[in-house]
Amino acid sequence: MTDAQDRRYDVLVLGGGAGKNIAADLARAGRSVALVERRLVGGECPYLACMPSKSLLHSARRGETWEHAVARRDEVTRHLDDAPTAAAMAEAGVTVVRGHGRVARPGTVEVEGTEYGYTDLVISTGSEPVTPDVEGIGDVPTWTSDEALTRPDLPRRLIVLGGGPVGCELSQIYAAFGSQVTLVESADRLLSSEAPFVGDMLADALRRMGADLRLGVGATSAERTEAGLRLQLSDGGQIDADRILIAAGRRPRLADIGLEQLGIDVDPGRGIAVDVTCKAGGSDGTTVWAAGDVTGVAPYTHAANYQSRLVVSNVLGKRREADYRAVPRAVYTTPTVYAVGVSPVSATGLDLVAAGYDLSNLPRATVENDDRGRVELYADRARGVLVGAAAVGLYAEEWMSEMTLAIRAETPLSILTDVVHAFPTYGEAVEPALRELAERL
Repeated sequence: MTDAQDRRYDVLVLGGGAGKNIAADLARAGRSVALVERRLVGGECPYLACMPSKSLLHSARRGETWEHAVARRDEVTRHLDDAPTAAAMAEAGVTVVRGHGRVARPGTVEVEGTEYGYTDLVISTGSEPVTPDVEGIGDVPTWTSDEALTRPDLPRRLIVLGGGPVGCELSQIYAAFGSQVTLVESADRLLSSEAPFVGDMLADALRRMGADLRLGVGATSAERTEAGLRLQLSDGGQIDADRILIAAGRRPRLADIGLEQLGIDVDPGRGIAVDVTCKAGGSDGTTVWAAGDVTGVAPYTHAANYQSRLVVSNVLGKRREADYRAVPRAVYTTPTVYAVGVSPVSATGLDLVAAGYDLSNLPRATVENDDRGRVELYADRARGVLVGAAAVGLYAEEWMSEMTLAIRAETPLSILTDVVHAFPTYGEAVEPALRELAERL
């Protein structure tokens, strides 16, 4: 067998985030698989995003010192050592190839000058931070979210650009540990694509932490000063700080991976277009699939994991189609934000009926000595089923999961209103809201 034949695989996976699970599952199913990754095997979530941010938020809730929080964060991320994950891949039968992979032609990927053949190609290269168009921002000290979640520094004065999930979580982290945080968001409220009460309640929580929120204004220019930096705002205001944390969104990582060789439609801002099976294209006896942030469908690790399972099933010839109606959206601040399904802000073509309930009315809120929060449910008047839900409250990421199932399964309201919840729990909050929906429908 020639060297070229030795480097021929049934499946080649570009990117080790969502691709890690795909590669391992297909290898265990008997396929020959190579995983190409130039950074960390496992993707950003375990090392640079989900896990370090949740660790720091947990430490903040426990009242730990910054030094203890950083030490714990670094243990959680294994000090950015991906060797155990790479070893697990090898044990599963996956060939891990280190380096930048680029499609040379249909059926062939080149990695650092060496060619590898494939029958099925999976693109899972993830996403990367977007730097906003602010004059001079490249000349002042900045962090991306990746850097903010790996460095030991605790800035005295920190500007956070962006009021989305990442910006809100990082603002709470640094404010909790003593940084003077100013969050700048051009929209009129935080989490602007969610129900208005969500952004309002989260804004109140951040302000209680000591964060200064500048909503409805944008950043226009930045410059160095003797004491650090100065950011000019669109309303004429200015903020002095030591560092800017850029949390203004992410975009699919698509540069220089050779997709033009495959004739695949790519929108730099939206990602690779895939069908309901996560298929992106294919020709000459090969098939191209995509999963994770690179598809632009839903920028969450759990959505990437879902697409990974779809790709595995379809590569193995067991057709499975995606259903994105009930992909949760969570922000792990205190209190937590949880939303799923349609939002009253983004819903189009639906006549929504809404009902809500304040957590302050719950016995559990008395027990926890924390009455912050609210739940809202949204039903489609025409079909009489639940299509969306949102909540702000302690542990909402746990007790709202049943709403995800209800939306996905289109459970009749007659059944949902008959569900018995344990007492005292936050989950009881959905009962009066469901009864109100049932009465109105």
